[in-house]
Amino acid sequence: MIWTKRRWCAIWLWCILSFCVINCAQGQTAPLTRIPFLQVTGGVIIIQAQLAPYEDTLQFIFDTGSSGISLDSATAGYLGCKPTRDGLLIRGIAGVREVPQLRHQTLTIGGLRTDSLDFYINDYSVLTSIYGVRIDGVIGYAMLSRYIVSIDYEKQSMEWFAPGTFNYPRKGWLLQPQINRLPAYPFTIRELQTKSYPLLIDIGAGLNLLFSERFAQETGVLDKNRKSWITSGEGIGGQIELRLTVLRSIKIGPYRFKKIPITIFDDRYNVTNYPHWAGLIGNDLLRRFNMILNYPAGEIHLRPNRFYLDDFDYAYIGMELYLIDGTISIGFVASNSPAQEAGLQVGDEIVAINKIVSGKLDAYKTELAHASKKVTVIYKRNGKIESTLVKTIRIR
Repeated sequence: MIWTKRRWCAIWLWCILSFCVINCAQGQTAPLTRIPFLQVTGGVIIIQAQLAPYEDTLQFIFDTGSSGISLDSATAGYLGCKPTRDGLLIRGIAGVREVPQLRHQTLTIGGLRTDSLDFYINDYSVLTSIYGVRIDGVIGYAMLSRYIVSIDYEKQSMEWFAPGTFNYPRKGWLLQPQINRLPAYPFTIRELQTKSYPLLIDIGAGLNLLFSERFAQETGVLDKNRKSWITSGEGIGGQIELRLTVLRSIKIGPYRFKKIPITIFDDRYNVTNYPHWAGLIGNDLLRRFNMILNYPAGEIHLRPNRFYLDDFDYAYIGMELYLIDGTISIGFVASNSPAQEAGLQVGDEIVAINKIVSGKLDAYKTELAHASKKVTVIYKRNGKIESTLVKTIRIR
């Protein structure tokens, strides 16, 4: 065979192309599993998994604000699990509680099986009440530390990868947070000109930003004359009062958000770890980015998605709805709030809001999230159906 110059060039070109294809294929491994997820109030993510050897499908909150992995106490009892008590204590926004543990367990998420997991056992009935769907547990650092997780809020899907080289999408921003079981990163707050403060990145929190009263007062992040509105929150230890107001702006890398509704509370148990952290940034803000959580490399990648320009929820009505014993009821009414002025009371069972009669908690909460609108609430009290008109306030 006569090797002409043209033939040598063709072989050289084929080798170069083959090398590029091989390297492109090796640059990004296929996901270990791909799963859908459900989103509830505040953008909180719920995924499904199975705890070996049980065949039941369980529902877990996916939570960067959790330092481990945990199982609901009622679910553990239903499955016949036998946890042990080692005097372990955990802190929440409303108290401190001892929790038993379930050691050396195996969890399957989609096609991904993970062994040697130690579960905390905690009572998550309040989470079921808040979100209106059964919550069997919370998945946090114990799983996130072992994998790379890509979250697509537009497709409501999640991919899990083995640790290693990862090609991040273009036109995003790479954070390098401090990860000591929980990820924290310094964000720039416009009201604080002199420095930025680390915030816990907590996609398990269905809010925008949460600060402690102590931080707000000592740093002057909020004007003393700034108006606020009372609401409530639930955590370990029970129900606490929260204040709602608006922050002028916050910057995440090159991305700036203005007039953000924020929550402030009396952090008597210092769950925000102040002064090491200023508070937390939650998923009502973070859901505006598709995210890649790469704990093994100490990186989090953010890329704006189609929710990036969504309006914030400025509506305030002064009541909280819960799923209680299979019915949706009012669990909190703030003093001097639109809800109280309309005559609504704790314990009233919600029958309909405007024309929504679905009995779905998320649907009712969505109908209430319209600022400066009049809302018709139909409720049952002492067996009698009644109706009232409530005007939502716009916080500003």
